[in-house]
Amino acid sequence: MSPVIESEEHQALRAAVAALGKRHGRDFTPETLWDEAAKLGYLGVNLPEAHGGGGGGIYELSIVLEELAAAGCPLLMMVVSPAICGTVIARFGTDAQKTEWLPALADGTRTMAFGITEPDAGSNSHRITTTARRDGADWLLTGRKVFISGVDKADATLIVGRTEDARTGNLKPCLFIVPRDTPGFEYRPIDMELRASEWQFELTFDDMRLPAEALVGDENAGLLQLFAGLNPERIMTAAFALGMARYALARAVEYARERTVWRQPIGAHQAIAHPLAQSHIEVELARLMMQKAAHLYDSGDDAAAGEAANMAKYAAGEACVKAVDQSVHTLGGNGLTREFGLASLITASRVSRIAPVSREMILNYVSHQTLGLPKSY
Repeated sequence: MSPVIESEEHQALRAAVAALGKRHGRDFTPETLWDEAAKLGYLGVNLPEAHGGGGGGIYELSIVLEELAAAGCPLLMMVVSPAICGTVIARFGTDAQKTEWLPALADGTRTMAFGITEPDAGSNSHRITTTARRDGADWLLTGRKVFISGVDKADATLIVGRTEDARTGNLKPCLFIVPRDTPGFEYRPIDMELRASEWQFELTFDDMRLPAEALVGDENAGLLQLFAGLNPERIMTAAFALGMARYALARAVEYARERTVWRQPIGAHQAIAHPLAQSHIEVELARLMMQKAAHLYDSGDDAAAGEAANMAKYAAGEACVKAVDQSVHTLGGNGLTREFGLASLITASRVSRIAPVSREMILNYVSHQTLGLPKSY
């Protein structure tokens, strides 16, 4: 089946999730929706059947998140727990880690956060200063992370650190599973303007002791493991953004059909209709790139998926910001009221341009990796 034309199974999944989202709506309770989505098998649709998942891929998981977001009830932790952490553990974790975590991530009874961003590293993951050193059979982890979602509720956080390569002395990335109750694992909320059910946190740890089995996969395969999680993160962020854009456009179109000024609905005026039509086109185009990225990733082509995932995230972020802006503008003053539920999306839509990687860094990626232009840094 071509990634451009969805199969009947995918269409059925999209319709079923859309119905679930419609039942919960904009005033949803995240915990209730999470539990119901888990019972229906939606949260673990991308995880292996052998470990309680649906046996699908990021394509299927992106459908779930997009449709929930389009109904006004996105679950941010879907980006992190099953997409990033679940994927990394499924691909690279030990048998014990897979047995312990994958069934619980799939049925939603446990969640895992993801810790990569640092105050001084930002978009440059090569400057991560969180370091891990051996102490006998254990690891000692020291560092600081910022803007880490849902740490207070997650059972563990998958922390990106760096270890010293014994051969070269260079630092290389590595991943550790850190349970929330680990001694020395400290977190505090960051005061955000963003209105979301999931809080953002700063993490600090100084010589936090971890057992040997906390290390995920092969100590020498860090970059491969890291990007195995980052590509799904970009694809799922695109799904989140596209769903948000669709939600905003649906509210604006509904309003433009009904709001009558000078004897006809305002949607009859091209100054209102054309910008909404343009946004709809941009959303559909971004979805095509997201579908391509998910298809490439699920087929095992990590290199091509990296390029497509970055492009999808860029396109979806731009489409989302423009769609929300035009939707709020269509409603005029009503677009800024709490009643119509669009004003809060002004801040939320900006996230899709900034996280998990800024649009400028994606343009850098395309400039260097795709076009072969020289680096400026």
